[in-house]
Amino acid sequence: MLRQLYYLLSAPMRLLVRRVCYFPTDLLDSIRGKRPKGVPPRGMVFVGYGDYVKQGKKFLDYFINLGGLKPGHRVLDVGCGIGRMAYPLSGYLTKEGSYEGFDIVKSGIDWCNRNISREHPNFRFLHTGLFNKLYNTGAKTAAENFVFPYRDNDFDFVFLTSVFTHMMPAEVENYIREISRVMKPGAVCLVSFFLLNAESEDLMQNHPTHMNFPHNKGFYRLHSGQVDTANVAYDESWVQSKLKAVNLETGQIHYGQWCGRPEFTDYQDLVICRKI
Repeated sequence: MLRQLYYLLSAPMRLLVRRVCYFPTDLLDSIRGKRPKGVPPRGMVFVGYGDYVKQGKKFLDYFINLGGLKPGHRVLDVGCGIGRMAYPLSGYLTKEGSYEGFDIVKSGIDWCNRNISREHPNFRFLHTGLFNKLYNTGAKTAAENFVFPYRDNDFDFVFLTSVFTHMMPAEVENYIREISRVMKPGAVCLVSFFLLNAESEDLMQNHPTHMNFPHNKGFYRLHSGQVDTANVAYDESWVQSKLKAVNLETGQIHYGQWCGRPEFTDYQDLVICRKI
């Protein structure tokens, strides 16, 4: 019920409500000096659930152990939010490495440039201002036409955490093409999805308390009838075909807990692919 009420709010109001709700906690943290340097106030964190620092460290482990990330790699964070993944990476990447991140929410990018880039000049953040019903309804530029502002064959490692779970099919297709374009041959991409397959379909029916997608659109499904990009699930076969079409070879898929699996790696499904 709370989730549905949240979706009724406009994108700016969602950010404002979070700031107001967390204001007492953030004020107390500031007074006590409890918030680590480089970590934003809780009221400004608009992406994902869980502890900002713990989630970032967990994904850094995934990048290293599942994706083969190295300290000297050039890294692209697509949909970087307010630096949840950049925070642990700033302590891992060496001066020989570099980080580029972009996002559609300006407040997050501004915070990262003030608090991360100043300390780490090899970390750069860009505001793209693309339209999205969940995060940015004030923009007009469509993500399905967006060209990443980076050169061909530029990155060793690319990742997207809970990005395609908030994008429509034409947008996902364009981003997959752009990701392949900017990846070096042999580079790795780690991306999270809600993947629809026989197992997840069965589990969704038998675990109604877990994430569900009642709005069937064929090869994809929506969690909300009010905000189409609130949460989006895609047929695994469709995802595989789009990756293959741009020379991204899928290696491992680490399935998630979202549909009620008793054994899982993370909440969402993690797909590891390599450019061939």
